[in-house]
Amino acid sequence: MGRRLTLNRLSDELQSHEYPMTIDDAAVELQDVVLEYADGEEPLTDVLDRSNADVFVSPDDLESELYGLLPTDAVGEPGQSEGDG
Repeated sequence: MGRRLTLNRLSDELQSHEYPMTIDDAAVELQDVVLEYADGEEPLTDVLDRSNADVFVSPDDLESELYGLLPTDAVGEPGQSEGDG
């Protein structure tokens, strides 16, 4: 079983790698990471598979890409947003 990370710990993990990093290198280096969502989990490599990026120039670049590819129910309660109210 892989390393399990909640989304609030993802940034620390990404900071521990060398950049720039190709998407293929990211898949190899992060192959054992499983992201724990508010409602389930997913291997980080499955998230990377949805990306069209070739290279990540920084940890922030990779993190932004990953967050853009997360399923809508990955964070918080389904259908909830901070703007509702």
